[in-house]
Parts: sequence; C-alpha cells; structure tokens
Amino acid sequence: MERVAFLIEKTGERIPCLLNPASVVIRRLAGVRPRHSSSGPLTGTALKDDPLLYTGGGMTELLLDLLFDVSLVTAPDTSENVQDLTHPLADLAEGSVSDDGYGQLPLVRFIWGKSWNVLGVVAAVAERLENFTPEGVPQRSWLRMRLLRVGEVASANQEDWHDAQPLEDLPDETSISPGMLNFHQVQGAGADADGNGSSERIDEIAAAHYGDSTRWRLIAAFNKIDNPWNVPPGNVLMIPPGSSSGGTA
Repeated sequence: MERVAFLIEKTGERIPCLLNPASVVIRRLAGVRPRHSSSGPLTGTALKDDPLLYTGGGMTELLLDLLFDVSLVTAPDTSENVQDLTHPLADLAEGSVSDDGYGQLPLVRFIWGKSWNVLGVVAAVAERLENFTPEGVPQRSWLRMRLLRVGEVASANQEDWHDAQPLEDLPDETSISPGMLNFHQVQGAGADADGNGSSERIDEIAAAHYGDSTRWRLIAAFNKIDNPWNVPPGNVLMIPPGSSSGGTA
C-alpha cells in the first residue's frame, strides 16, 4: 500500500509515515467577516444575519490522524520509544530561526500516491501516547496533525522574504533623519470609506513609493514586521529612502 510522506520543501528531506492516515478531514474557511461602520458593527432589529464583507483569501486546513506503533517496525535497531518515530513530524510545528533572524515554519508537502500533493505548514500537532512499558516509555502514538495549505505563490514569496535581498543592503536606521522618511497608512484592498477591508499588500506599497515592487523587503525589515504578508489596515509604515545613501531607488 502506498504510504504517506511529508517532503520538506527547502531541503528535500522526506519524513515517512508508518501507516497511511486513518482519516483526513478537510476544512475550508472563506475570507469573510462581519461588516463594520465607523461606529462599530452594522446591526439592526430587522436583520436576521450579520452583513458580511468578502475580504478574499480564506484558509484550507487538513486534519490528519496518524498511527505509530513500535511493534509494527521490524528493523532490529528500532527504539522501543514510539516518539523516536513521531518527533520528526512534531518538530515541523516548532518553527526555526533563519539566518536573518526572522522566525519561520518550514514549508512541507503532504504526499499520498497521485491523489494528494498539498503544500502547507504544520500549525498544530496533538499526540496521544499508549502502551507504556514499566519504565514509562510509550510504544504507541495516535498523532493528529493540523496542516494549513499554502499557495504556490505564497511559497515563492516566503522564499523571497528570506533569500531575495541581503540584509546588509538595507539602510541603517541611525543614518536616516526623520525628514528623510515617508509614511504610508495601510489600507484594505478594496477598502470602504472607513478603511475596512483586507490588508494592502506590502509589494504594492513598495511599487507605489519606489516604483519597484521587489523593494518590499526594505519596508518590512525597516519596520520590523514579523509577517510581511499580513499587515493589518490602519498601521502606519515608515518608508525609508531606497538606498543607504538616502537616495530613492
């Protein structure tokens, strides 16, 4: 029977599963939220449902139930602790720090035969341990994984965030006076008069100020933004000069 594997996108490392999932639950959340006015949520006694604003995007998640049991492994050097088999999958939810100091979760592909090829990040792992030895060593694990799908475009953007432009090319904050800065208040994409809507993309902001959308990383690093692909509307960003010398890009 074809076995499931998880492929680490950046390194190509393959993490196999002991058995195929007992079940897969697919959950889709659309990009909608209750509509607001300047004074708060839109309400009324005649309304049976809250007015909704379509913001785009949304989220698709997979819930995978996996079983690991050391009694099913025949290799002579196999540990009796089942967590030795499951920890590579649990580690996918731990995150890591990249060379530029920003935290990230590894992109991973869920592969199962020719029917499943889903790129995502492991958002949560829950493990129920059973069959303990007298020394307290677990020999069976029921592992539930929550995988959030990531689009291929978002994958490319995440790679750009860490690899596109060396940090040493960014301007030094101490060399920039307040008069050299521009400011940009983030609006919603298709926002209404009150600024409600999904967040403006940071590459669009870079294109507006520098005429070059690839300079988005300069804005993100200068403003110490942890997640450049989710900047809430209303935030005011400092726009530094396009080069360390104070000129524009």
